[in-house]
Amino acid sequence: MIDVRGVTKRFKDNVAVDDLNFEVPTGVVTGFLGPNGSGKSTTMRIIMGLDHADQGEAVINGTPYSKLAQPLREVGALLEAKAIHPGRTAFNHLWFLAQSNGIPRRRVHDVIELVGLDQVANRRVGKFSLGMGQRLGIAAALLGDPGTLLFDEPINGLDPEGILWVRNLLKGLASEGRTVFVSSHLMSEMALTADHLVVIGRGRLISTGSVGDFIATNAGQYVRVRTPRPDELEGLLEAQGAQIRREGDGSLSVSNLSAEQIGITSGNAGIFLYELSPQSASLEDAFMEMTRDSVEYHGHRLDGATATTNGK
Repeated sequence: MIDVRGVTKRFKDNVAVDDLNFEVPTGVVTGFLGPNGSGKSTTMRIIMGLDHADQGEAVINGTPYSKLAQPLREVGALLEAKAIHPGRTAFNHLWFLAQSNGIPRRRVHDVIELVGLDQVANRRVGKFSLGMGQRLGIAAALLGDPGTLLFDEPINGLDPEGILWVRNLLKGLASEGRTVFVSSHLMSEMALTADHLVVIGRGRLISTGSVGDFIATNAGQYVRVRTPRPDELEGLLEAQGAQIRREGDGSLSVSNLSAEQIGITSGNAGIFLYELSPQSASLEDAFMEMTRDSVEYHGHRLDGATATTNGK
C-alpha cells in the first residue's frame, strides 16, 4: 500500500503539492487524475524519493522508498520512459538494473519477452520508437517482480494493440494482490482500467473512492430527448425544475427529471418524441465537472478560433 501523509512541496513561490493525504490500496488499479499542473508527477516523484517533501511523507508499506534495501524487488516505476542511456541495448539496460538489486539474468529475458521486445533486445535504445521505449520502461518496472507499481502515462505512444495489452497487464497485476497506481490524462482508458480513483487539483486532494461513486456524485445521469418541438418542451420541463442543455444535433440533455416524467409532460402537451433515452454520464464528464475550478489553462472561442488563456 502507498500512503501519502500531509505532503507539501514548493518550488520557489509555486506550491506544487499542498497538504496532500491519500492511500493507494492493494488488489485494485488506482487511477491518479488531475488537470495539467495539478501536482501528479511531483507526487509520484516524492513517493519514489526523487523529490523531497517540504512537509509530510510518502511511504510504501510503511517505509520510505529511500530506506528500502532492495527497492526494485519491492517497488517498480515508469515515470519517464526516455530516462535511459541511448547507447545501451535494451538487454544491457535491464541487466545493469538487475545486477544492482541481485536479480538473476533469467528475469531480464522473461520481462523482455513479456513486453514484446525479444526481437529488438540487442538494439540500441536510442533507435527505439516512443512505443518501444514505453514497453522497455514497463519491463524495467516489472524487473524485480515487485508488489507495488507506479506508472505515469504508461500508454503514451502505444498503438491500439499495445493499449489493450497494458490495460490487461495492469488489471492482471492488481488481481495478483499488488498495488497498482496509474497516472493518465485519458479518461476513456481510465474508465476501462481503474477500479479506484485519486483526483487532485492545484496540488490538493479533490476526491478519492471508486470510479462508480465518483461518476455518480459528480455527474449523475441525464435523459436524451429528441422532438420536433424542442423550444416548447424545454419551457415545460424547466417549469418542473429540469436542467437542460441543448446539444449540437438539436437534442435536449435533461437532468433532474426522469424519463417517465418527461414522457408524461410531453404526452399531456401533445408533443411527439423521437427519442427518450436515459444516459449514464462518463468518467470524463464527472472529471470535467469536478476539476472545473482547478484547470490552469482554459480555452475560449474567439472569432471561430480557439484562444488559450491562463485561468482568465
